[in-house]
Amino acid sequence: MTTDVRILGIEGTAWAASAALFDAACDDVFIESDAYQPETGGIHPREAAEHMHDAIPTVVGRALEYARETHDGPATESPVDAIAFSRGPGLGPCLRVVGTAARALSQVLEVPLVGVNHMVAHLEIGRHTSGFEAPVCLNASGANAHLLAYRNGRYRVLGETMDTGVGNAIDKFTRHVGWSHPGGPKVEAAAKDGEYVDLPYVVKGMDFSFSGIMSAAKQASDDGVPIADICYSLQENIFGMLTEVSERALSLTGSDELVLGGGVGQNARLREMLSAMCDQRGARFHAPDPTFLRDNAGMIAVLGAKMYDANDTLALEESRVDPDFRPDQVPVTWRTDEPELAVGRGVAEAHVRGAEALVDIEPEAGRVTKRREPKRYRTPRLDDRLRSERTTLEARLTSLARREGVPTPVLSDVDPREARLELEYVGDRDLRDGLSVERVREVGRHLARLHAAGFVHGDPTTRNVRVGRPNGDDARAERAGRDGEGDEAAGDGERTYLIDFGLGYHTDHVEDYAMDLHVFDQSLVGTADDPEPLREAVRSGYREIGDERVLERLRAVEERGRYRS
Repeated sequence: MTTDVRILGIEGTAWAASAALFDAACDDVFIESDAYQPETGGIHPREAAEHMHDAIPTVVGRALEYARETHDGPATESPVDAIAFSRGPGLGPCLRVVGTAARALSQVLEVPLVGVNHMVAHLEIGRHTSGFEAPVCLNASGANAHLLAYRNGRYRVLGETMDTGVGNAIDKFTRHVGWSHPGGPKVEAAAKDGEYVDLPYVVKGMDFSFSGIMSAAKQASDDGVPIADICYSLQENIFGMLTEVSERALSLTGSDELVLGGGVGQNARLREMLSAMCDQRGARFHAPDPTFLRDNAGMIAVLGAKMYDANDTLALEESRVDPDFRPDQVPVTWRTDEPELAVGRGVAEAHVRGAEALVDIEPEAGRVTKRREPKRYRTPRLDDRLRSERTTLEARLTSLARREGVPTPVLSDVDPREARLELEYVGDRDLRDGLSVERVREVGRHLARLHAAGFVHGDPTTRNVRVGRPNGDDARAERAGRDGEGDEAAGDGERTYLIDFGLGYHTDHVEDYAMDLHVFDQSLVGTADDPEPLREAVRSGYREIGDERVLERLRAVEERGRYRS
């Protein structure tokens, strides 16, 4: 970045009216903020917009005054090089106030406009303050919850909430019990005196859902369960889910760097969980200063400087705001690097740390031993239950899938108490390291067979598909042909094997089948150099065997933009 760039940033996506000056020469950020505080309930869009209308001129005036006071150039010269503003996602009325202010300043000062995606700014401030090169980012804010990683010129959404943002989910519970907004700090305080009670824990690949746990928490309150116990359990489950999917994203991408973004990231328990997870797997974790976690113009100014340095500016007529501005719509013009994916599980590796288990590989013996080790970040009662349940499910569904004609490892031993499995060694590499149209098409057929039998894989990523020639004398291939409709090997004679069914479950819902496909689709986006032909291939393979209604629902899932505000 050019060392003498000075950018004035303006933020106002929902509740925080904020303005900031970023001076690249000294890496200094000056921030002025005025937060909207509703008297009751959550954010009211009309009231928030009225707050923006009153507060934006004040905070911008203070930031501009500071810019002039610290400017070394002539008084007739603009004290900043550009105006950066949050274009979205956010509440439309609030964004329009910010956009109007930014355009007016740009014209008065005769400097360019830079339109910043609010969620990408959360990631980039973490990358900037940590010094990490290619981190995965967990964004945990009021209206959003998703995982981002850089691939092929954009930040790709690897996982996301299937219903509501994490902060909004917590606020729904606190409103139910009569607590004022914001609810997160109140839950964090009450949780210190609580004990664990069972609540739903819903992870589907790298996606997750909060609706079930919120309904259960409300019901528990109505049934007289101590509020401290509910708050403690809410944090343990919700943040446990976010930490688990973050670890899956690290495993999928091969990254050893994780940054946290969003206002919910101010919660000490969430940061503690993420730090413990990264420490256990030998990764590095960074949470920015709380000033940069909550909505603020500092992150807008810092990313604005990077975009300005890359000549990524907006003409006045192109500067309209976008309430549904998705992070993966943003061309990442300020980065020219392309992180290399770490090599997946191959013959040379004897010990592999996956997202959920330690795997000992013995290719010569044709054996794999998988142990779900205790997770330090999870409360023991929840951790013991998940490890036992998933080990049992993996054993059952792996065998059931084979009976349906899907190549899977042969299971030789199961110990749910120790969360240990012994399976046949299959393939010689992950699909991630051997992507091709035909192999991906086979995966589409495999998933269609599972769904026709009434269950889902649960986590079909490019790391949970193995590629290689059939073992032995092709007896497995013959069994596949007898037990199901069979599986055709790719043109090179290799087969694709599905492994790791620990997140699978029985279901007859089209939505669940579509989500299974969505998980695999997003893993292609996150790992392939050219994902579009592969994305079409998996749909093509699914269409050969599966129900067209599932593909129709998949299109609906993709159009929801669940990580929008």
